[in-house]
Amino acid sequence: MSGNQPGVRDRRTAPHGRQRLSLDIERVLDVSARQAIRAEFRYDPALPLTVSVEFLVEGGPRVLWRIGRDLLQEGLYTMSGLGDVQMWPSSLEEGATARLQLASGDMAALFELPIPPLAAWLEHTYSLVPPGQELAGVDWDVTTADLLHGPAPSE
Repeated sequence: MSGNQPGVRDRRTAPHGRQRLSLDIERVLDVSARQAIRAEFRYDPALPLTVSVEFLVEGGPRVLWRIGRDLLQEGLYTMSGLGDVQMWPSSLEEGATARLQLASGDMAALFELPIPPLAAWLEHTYSLVPPGQELAGVDWDVTTADLLHGPAPSE
């Protein structure tokens, strides 16, 4: 863990400018039972609206979710999201945590994440692709043609 960001194992830039953050988080099983889990957050400026989160359970399967970057940011400070993905702060004091709830069908999981390292990491992603600029580089003519006719064959 890093000295001033508890729960942070590793932060580095992956290939092609992708940003990564590894956090030790907890899955909340009930009021008094928790399970330690590693969460790998990845942000790719080429896909600026989402953050990929891979949950790694020791001896268990890897589970990948794609979550809206704005939903994560908002969820650090207030209730955010509807339906399958929701996030909210559990407290805003020193060492604050947020709750992330993920649901699929009749299954749901609740996680507790440290706010300070996640907030700093998300802030960095917004320095790479500022809010409101996520779709600035989209060629809408090509995108529309792809949607209507499929992508052009590669040569």
